[in-house]
Amino acid sequence: MINVKLITVGTLKESYLREAAAEYEKRLGGFCRLTTVNLKEEKLPDSPNEAQIAAVLSREGDKILAEMPKRAYKIAMCVEGRQLSSEELAAKLDDIATSHGELCLVIGSSHGLDERVKKECDLRLSVSKLTFPHQLMRVILLEALYRGFNIIKGTHYHK
Repeated sequence: MINVKLITVGTLKESYLREAAAEYEKRLGGFCRLTTVNLKEEKLPDSPNEAQIAAVLSREGDKILAEMPKRAYKIAMCVEGRQLSSEELAAKLDDIATSHGELCLVIGSSHGLDERVKKECDLRLSVSKLTFPHQLMRVILLEALYRGFNIIKGTHYHK
């Protein structure tokens, strides 16, 4: 069974998002050993300038890099990332399970990820050209993983 580590910046503030994430985390237990690390989002002023954002991303990046397993296949969730179909993601998960046995996924704060984190990752992944709240992204990613593992197993979840 593959080890999956999900590193996120920021907390799920809305109860419906926490409940959805918890449900998918529970479902994923049948397919992987999931560990979730929630890092505190750094504070920014209401109208931050580029230097303030860069400084915050750097501090968040330090925390993320400290949590990333060295041997894992690492995926950064970012807008400029590659988009995969559910079937392509399933094939990627299957390949990672065989080649690495360990997967680490990273979701940054609402301002994104430090470039050092992206460079440390093996793949930059985007789920859509659409923009989603970064808190909702956690639920979307968990569902995508659950769907991918179901495709691998050949269950009826994926239609």
